[in-house]
Amino acid sequence: MTNRKSAEAGVNVGVDIGKEYLDFHIHERDVYWRSDNTPDGIRYSLNRISRYQVARLVMEATGRYELLLADAAFERKMPVVIANPRAIRRYAGAVEQLAKTDKLDAALIAEFAARIQPKPSRSQSKNLREIRDLLARRRQLMNMRTRELNRQSIMGDGVLASTYRRLIKQLDKEVEWVDQKLNAAIEKESAWDEKKALLKSVPGVGDVLVHTLLGDLPELGTLNNKQIAALTGVAPMNRDSGKLRGKRRIRGGRSTVRVVLYMATVSATLCNPAIKAHYQNLVAQGKHKKVAITACMRKMITILNAMVRDGEPWAA
Repeated sequence: MTNRKSAEAGVNVGVDIGKEYLDFHIHERDVYWRSDNTPDGIRYSLNRISRYQVARLVMEATGRYELLLADAAFERKMPVVIANPRAIRRYAGAVEQLAKTDKLDAALIAEFAARIQPKPSRSQSKNLREIRDLLARRRQLMNMRTRELNRQSIMGDGVLASTYRRLIKQLDKEVEWVDQKLNAAIEKESAWDEKKALLKSVPGVGDVLVHTLLGDLPELGTLNNKQIAALTGVAPMNRDSGKLRGKRRIRGGRSTVRVVLYMATVSATLCNPAIKAHYQNLVAQGKHKKVAITACMRKMITILNAMVRDGEPWAA
């Protein structure tokens, strides 16, 4: 029944992405072929796919290798799905597919598309992709800087102290350069001007959080409170079975957003009256400080979501 309905709605195409090759499989037709991961190879494959009514063209997010195909498919207005590799691996475990080849992976992705029917992804402009790349690079540089600071504190003022100082100074310059590029790229997104002004009106919200929300959480303002908390990864998840009532823990979501939101929330517990009062109330009730911070993170993201949704600035 599912296959018949899928066939009526269109075919589901799975693509296994490689650095040099792309492996395609059409689920409803059981058709497989391989092409080069080059403009010519992609043009040939998309021409072949366009003979069908396409319900979904699904590929895994590899970091970079899928971008050439995704951009070309978006230009042709195809329903592109850039899927989380973890979701496809879990599906493979559920159907007990242990063998792994490029051809089998393409067929598995096509089957995943037909059975799970994931929603199409949003097309990203080159500028938006540059923003996300710059955000990722800034996180990398800050992680390297933190590691060097930790090494410096362990080693003390010995013979190696100067090497740590030089490297930390150079990393600071790199972060400054990335921040300049990031500000310039975000200025090009004129549609974000109103959102930026709204977000920056909140005490405790700085440029780093604003840039991260705009670049890595474009759904902000379009979802309800529960959905945005779950997407950020600050919604408590149940773990109950029978009479057992397990601890509620946060899990999943976008870790890149959650890490920056954590730091902003810690700052907000000192300078934002609403978050500060909420935090102090939870601690007074006997909540662990980390639990209280997590609850404040959830409150913070729901406030920001409501502000963007309603187009209203911060009001204490």
